[in-house]
Amino acid sequence: MPVHEYERRLTLRRERLAAERARSAQIGNARLALFALGILATWFSAAHGGGIAIPGLITLAVLVALFVAGDRFERRIRFARRGAEYYERALDRVRLRRNEKGETGERFLDPEHPYAFDLDLFGRNSLFQFLSVCRTGAGEQRLADWLLHPASPSEIAARHGAITELRPLLDLRESMAVLGTDFGSAGHPDALRSWAAAPPIAIPASLRIAARVLSSLALGLLVWWLVTLVTGGVAVPRIALICVGLLEAALFFRWRPVVSRIAGECEQSAAGLALLRDALARVESESFASPRLKSLHNAITSGGKGSASQAIAQLNRLMQMLESRDNWALRLFGPLVLWTTQVSFAVETWRQQHSAQVPAWINALADFEALSSLASAYYEHPEDTLPEIAEGPACFRASALGHPLLLEGVPNDISLGSRPGESAILIVSGSNMSGKSTLLRTVGTNTVLALAGAPVRAASLSLPVLNLGASIRTNDSLADGISRFYAEILRIRQILQLPQPSLCLLDELLAGTNSHDRRIGAEAILRGLAERGAMALATTHDLALAAIADTIPSARNVHFEDTIHEGRIAFDYKMREGVVTRSNAIALMRSVGLIV
Repeated sequence: MPVHEYERRLTLRRERLAAERARSAQIGNARLALFALGILATWFSAAHGGGIAIPGLITLAVLVALFVAGDRFERRIRFARRGAEYYERALDRVRLRRNEKGETGERFLDPEHPYAFDLDLFGRNSLFQFLSVCRTGAGEQRLADWLLHPASPSEIAARHGAITELRPLLDLRESMAVLGTDFGSAGHPDALRSWAAAPPIAIPASLRIAARVLSSLALGLLVWWLVTLVTGGVAVPRIALICVGLLEAALFFRWRPVVSRIAGECEQSAAGLALLRDALARVESESFASPRLKSLHNAITSGGKGSASQAIAQLNRLMQMLESRDNWALRLFGPLVLWTTQVSFAVETWRQQHSAQVPAWINALADFEALSSLASAYYEHPEDTLPEIAEGPACFRASALGHPLLLEGVPNDISLGSRPGESAILIVSGSNMSGKSTLLRTVGTNTVLALAGAPVRAASLSLPVLNLGASIRTNDSLADGISRFYAEILRIRQILQLPQPSLCLLDELLAGTNSHDRRIGAEAILRGLAERGAMALATTHDLALAAIADTIPSARNVHFEDTIHEGRIAFDYKMREGVVTRSNAIALMRSVGLIV
């Protein structure tokens, strides 16, 4: 069971963390003790005429070794802590605990999208938050895109093969999770992609050669001059150094605008390069069998000079060299060797060599992270299944369908179809809190997962690639002067315009108007969906709307019900055929103390 494996690994990571902290504390104590001992040894040696050089050097050498060892233990502590945090969050996902951890994906939410807001795809405790194990912004964007846009049947099949192979690879997912300087998502390669795609800046090869020659001459002449100062030699090096310096100054001021432009543009894309390098290297170190993963691996390891991680590592070093120009030593000697100029030229050369490969590398890593997120969900919920993408007439057939974010949800069987004699529209009646809206979200969320290539919470699910629309959480807008009813009919108009095949989820259809208009409007909407060949679920607690099923051949009534025992209301959340026969509104009002 995933929970047992996660608990076992979490215990091991916590034990490792405690052990590494203990070793680090021992190293710290050893440094203090050695420092004190070195002071005493140096004093004793000086007091007895032995000098301070030998004990001082020995103490310094051992202290440096202990500091290096201490840094190594700090890195181990960091990785052990992140490993523990990873499995803590993994257990939260398995147990569907509500928490503040993980990227919520709110930046991907589009209020105009036909179902994202209604199905809680993004935000706190959203589907995205429970799915994502991505480390880069590109991976998060890719996962969000998959949830927002249905894939083709062939693409879904390819993703199924990939996540089936990735499913048992816990070590791979953990190693990706502990990369970088911070736990959680970091690094947004969009800036790097944009920088790489920008038009190249022409730098003559002769200019690069001249910069290297002048900086080498300047450094050599400086050393020669310093030697002559000590030995009393001729002053030729100083004169030559001045001449070379003037040539360097002329080159610097002539190309200063270009250098400033290169440095300014590339610095904006430097964030997250170390994480990107390490993530690419980790994927490169694996071998895969499924076609989709093999193609991603090939995109990262081939094309251009060397692998993607090697190229990004080179760029990261250049960026670090560029940032180091603010160091006091480089402020003093950097102009002499044209440091900023030469590093900027090297950065521009890197861009011209690798600009064509950068988007492919980032896209491949983004796909891999999104697939890892789906594979993680597949591992954590072994009862989930991969859906069947059906061909032919539109249908939606699910057995034991449950909501993926409800730990103890009650599964239901759903069958919709557009063939003659099948029911394409379900009118769902029931009392308040009986499970009508949850049914819509269950159908919608599993449809989103299925069309993203993810496993679904069902014993089986068969559906075609279809267009999904939902009107569940329509809200009014005081700023825009829109009432809830007006917002709902705008959304319904959007749903009616979806290309076929489509699946429409309508909660409390037209609840914001009077009974007469609601009855006429609801029947017209459902009849329009039926005539278009759409599938739909429409919920209502207004029993007058249940009669619509008698006027539309492809519609039928189903319901949820409750029981009241000794003044307490109980629900079983099981969908039944027919129309509900009673309401619980008065009982609910009385249960909260209202006198009715």
